[in-house]
Amino acid sequence: QVQLVESGGGLVQAGGSLRLSCAASGRTFSIYAMGWFRQAPGKELEFVGVTWGSDSRYYLDSVKGRFTITRGNAKNTVYLQMNSLKPEDTAAYYCAAKRYYTAGTILPNEFDNWGRGTQVTVSS
Repeated sequence: QVQLVESGGGLVQAGGSLRLSCAASGRTFSIYAMGWFRQAPGKELEFVGVTWGSDSRYYLDSVKGRFTITRGNAKNTVYLQMNSLKPEDTAAYYCAAKRYYTAGTILPNEFDNWGRGTQVTVSS
């Protein structure tokens, strides 16, 4: 199994920036893709973005151009740089990992390891 721990959440004003980090431990050699999801109060879990392979990525439409996912050199860390934050970005943010290679684009339902989340609150 893989253990994931998020950090970097907090309170920020609209228009500000935050950088979330996620550190993986355990059987990290098996990780093929890492991504971020979020859940606002009273809403369903929402896919934010994913990175896999050499440097493939895609994002939720509403965060494109504002959020960027990168992986650390050791490939067992993933970051979510969030710029131009909006109140509607307020949510608990969860890191997720998918183990083992599969061909093609990684789909949100393929993730099999999850962190416990970090809260991001954007004030207006």
